[in-house]
Parts: sequence; C-alpha cells; structure tokens
Amino acid sequence: MTKLDKLMKVGLPAAIATFALAAPAQAQEINEDPFIFNSLSFLISGFLVMWMAAGFCMLEAGLVRTKNVATMCVKNIALYSIAGIMYYIVGYQLMYADVSGFFGSPGMWSAGEAEAALSAGADGALAALLGGEDGAGYAAGSDWFFQMVFVATAASIVSGTLAERIKLWPFLLFVVVLTGVLYPIQGSWSWGGGWLSEGGFLDFAGSTIVHSVGGWAALTGALILGARKGKYVNGRAMPIPGSSMPLATLGTFILWLGWFGFNGGSQLALGSAADVIAISNIYINTNLAAAAGVVIAIIMTQLLYGKVDLSMALNGALGGLVAITAEPLAPAPWLAIVIGAIGGALVVIAVPLLDKLKIDDVVGAISVHLVAGIWGTLAVPLSNGDATFGAQIMGIVGVGVFMIVTSSVLWMLLKFTIGIRVSEEDEDMGLDRAELGMEAYPEFGRGSQTLN
Repeated sequence: MTKLDKLMKVGLPAAIATFALAAPAQAQEINEDPFIFNSLSFLISGFLVMWMAAGFCMLEAGLVRTKNVATMCVKNIALYSIAGIMYYIVGYQLMYADVSGFFGSPGMWSAGEAEAALSAGADGALAALLGGEDGAGYAAGSDWFFQMVFVATAASIVSGTLAERIKLWPFLLFVVVLTGVLYPIQGSWSWGGGWLSEGGFLDFAGSTIVHSVGGWAALTGALILGARKGKYVNGRAMPIPGSSMPLATLGTFILWLGWFGFNGGSQLALGSAADVIAISNIYINTNLAAAAGVVIAIIMTQLLYGKVDLSMALNGALGGLVAITAEPLAPAPWLAIVIGAIGGALVVIAVPLLDKLKIDDVVGAISVHLVAGIWGTLAVPLSNGDATFGAQIMGIVGVGVFMIVTSSVLWMLLKFTIGIRVSEEDEDMGLDRAELGMEAYPEFGRGSQTLN
C-alpha cells in the first residue's frame, strides 16, 4: 500500500469527520445533497441537449448542397439564440406558471423569492428553499435551462426540412412564435399539468411534445413552401446529394450523444440511488433503440435497393432515438430494441412515401421526428401500465391539430405579407451568396474562381 493509498484510506475519512463535527448546526440538520445532485443533473443534461444544436447544424450542413451550407449554420445558431431569449421572456411561464385552462401565465421567468433570499444570506433561507430537514428540489435556474434547450430542439427540426428555398428572416420570425408561444402552450397541456396530463397522456421526454411538434411545423411549412426547383421531374423524385456525408455522420453521432441528456435528464432527479438506477436504465434503452434503428435501416435499404444507404442509416438512428423518447425508462432492453427498430423501419418507409406525395423534406426530419414520434408515443402502453392507448391517441391528435392549425396560419401570414420563398434566381445561385453574400467553402467553391 502506497502513502497516497494510506492517506486516502485513513486520513481523508478522518478529515471529513473532523470537518463534520466543526460544521454549523444547520449543515447537520439540513441535507443539501438531493438539491445539489438534482440541480447538477439538470445542468449536465441541459448542456448535453444544447450540444444537440451542434448535431442538428452539422447534420443539416452535410445534407444540403455546398451553396447553402453557410445559411444552415446561420439558421441553427440563430434559432438556438432566439429560443433562449423567447423562452425567458414568455415561454417558460406560459408552459409552467399557474397552468389552468389552456396555458399558464405570460411573463418573464425568475428564480423566485426563496433563491433570492438565500443569495442575500437571509437566516433560514436554506431550510425554506430545501423544504425542511430531508432536503429536496432543485435550483430553479437549472430547470429553466434544461427546459429551454428542449424548445430549441423543436425549432431545429423545422430548419432542415425547409432548407435551400426558404428566406432567412421569415423563418426566424416563425421561430420566434414557435419557441415563445406555440411550443409552450402545447407543452403546458402535459408537462405543465394541463388537460392532457389530467387525461392520462404520458410522454416521458417528448416524442410528441418536442419532436412531433417540430415535425408538424415542418410538414405544414413544406406543404405551403413547396419543393425545391428540380426535385420532382415528370412525377419522379430526383436525388439531390448533400455536400458532405462525413459531416452528416458527425452530426448524427453528436445528436446520439446529446440524447442521453435529453432522455436521462427527463428523470428530473438524481437525489437517490433509485434515480441513478433509473437514469442508467434510460441510457441503456436509449442506446439500444438508436442502434436497432441503424441496423434495421441498413438491412432494409440493402433489401429494397440492393445497396446500403448511409443517409437512411443516419436517419434510422434518429428514428430509433425519437421512438424511445416517449418512454425510455419502463421498457425491458429487448423491448427498447423492438421500439427503436420499428422507428428506424418507419423512417425508411416514410422518406420515399413523402417523395411520392411530392413533399420535399431535405433532411428527412418529418419522417424521423413526426412519424417515429407518433409511433413512440403509441408504444408507451406496451411497457407503462399507467398509460392507455386512448389517452396517447388523444395527446397525438390534440397536439397535432393545434400545431397544424396554428403553424399553417402563421406560415400563410408570412407568405402573403413578407414572402417565405426565395426567387428562382437566388435558389439557383444558392442562399449563401443570395442572402449572406458569402460561401461556406470559398476556396473550393465558386469563390475560388476569383482567386489569383
């Protein structure tokens, strides 16, 4: 045994014991550990989900043509920023504050009096914040941050579908309303304790509340915006390859990583051994579902087309992830594989189906987030005895009707006022040059022709 080992074995416990004896009486009476670990879980999970913004950006940048890559990067960093501001100004309160009827109370988010008192050093503030000797709860700011990154995810879904032909500013105006009003209102119905929650609807981490919301907004936008020039010729869908499949693959891996925060953080606690076990099981099921989505997509594309399709494999992973998101805790690992595999299979089926309907989805987001999201929500009763198919269908339909109506009205309003589609000339030129006046790869694109 080394000196360091002896120190750790003997000296460290002794030091801890001495410190405990010398600590103030309040520290012995109040257990802060659950509060600390719960808050830490929100914060760590939150920045993992924030990292998903990079994943969406890379995925979309890889699946659009080179002439539109810079625009996709601008859209993704802008929508994340708008989501953060709007959720602070009005979104969080609409979703969680005094929800009664159709939504909560509009207003700016604030941490509350208890945390302000603790920061000011008021006597008894810690006990009041933690709720007594047992300790509990979490920092209000940690919850706000965790919830905020979710709404940014919903906006990212819309971005990829409408790529290469939508104007930048109308899209960002849509994001303002989506993140500040539409997402919070429907979120209040379930996560905020509203009518869907009272009706028994269950959505653990947001297959419907997050992913299908973005999917419905993307679908209505695609229908109103129309397809890219040259996408459909003589009734056939023409392939339009993206700029970088390695970049798209990197984006998928980043999203996969971030999803552990997405689903694991939705346990909403890390203050007990049971919570740690639950999060561990959520991680396992999340990973297995994604893996199953990849495998089934590879097998199906080989059987259907005679070759493996990388873009389908990537979206198969995402389809599996979206499917398991509605209930990542309750299923046994084998069932998580089944749920993820079906999610991946549905993506492979839905992508060509949308093309037959001439609905141009550049990155396959509607198939991934809407179709697989509906399946994942319907699958909840397979493992969770508290869920019913009736309540799940009620939630899917309720959120779907709300998003179809509101997003359609908003898209049409934008279309007939400032316009939402770029001109044919700008589309041919590429949005990078048309709207940004720059190129993502100037030394390898058109810009290289002007270099000496």
